[in-house]
Amino acid sequence: MPKDGIDRAIKRGTGESGESAQIEECLYEGYAPGGVAILVKTLSDNKNRTVADIKHILSTRGGSMGGSGSVAWMFNEWGLITVASEKFKNDKLNREELELALIEVGAEDITEEDEEVEIKTKVENLQKVVNKLKELGVEPDEDGLGWVAKDKVPVSEENQAKLSALFTALEENDDVEEYFTNAE
Repeated sequence: MPKDGIDRAIKRGTGESGESAQIEECLYEGYAPGGVAILVKTLSDNKNRTVADIKHILSTRGGSMGGSGSVAWMFNEWGLITVASEKFKNDKLNREELELALIEVGAEDITEEDEEVEIKTKVENLQKVVNKLKELGVEPDEDGLGWVAKDKVPVSEENQAKLSALFTALEENDDVEEYFTNAE
């Protein structure tokens, strides 16, 4: 690559040239091996490159790209909050009272699995529930929006290795922010 091209790219990336790169969020839909539905959320300054990368990752690992709406109907978007089980305590309230306080401000579902409490809310109630947790002295480990499958699909042992390779490739791609599947 010529030195001028490198200098232009550096200036554009740092904002010195006045023409900063526009970062866009996209959600791609597709199918993984075994008919598993997958949503891939990306952040990219070049949608053409990103869609080509996602198509390549899926197709070389037994999957395929889907059209808009082909997979999204199988998922619901939720506000998701995770808290380590040992942190999900309050000096003034017992566990049941703590959960009721969260339900009053919009928590829809509270489950505990693998030393972690997950709280699901409607998208519009996410910040209210996070604020209530903090007000009660519980600091969330993570919070944000995520896509949760309406129904899970069992995966055969044969396809588990293929899925693992696909997920690894997605995680290694710089533009992929996160992905969601209906794999059990």
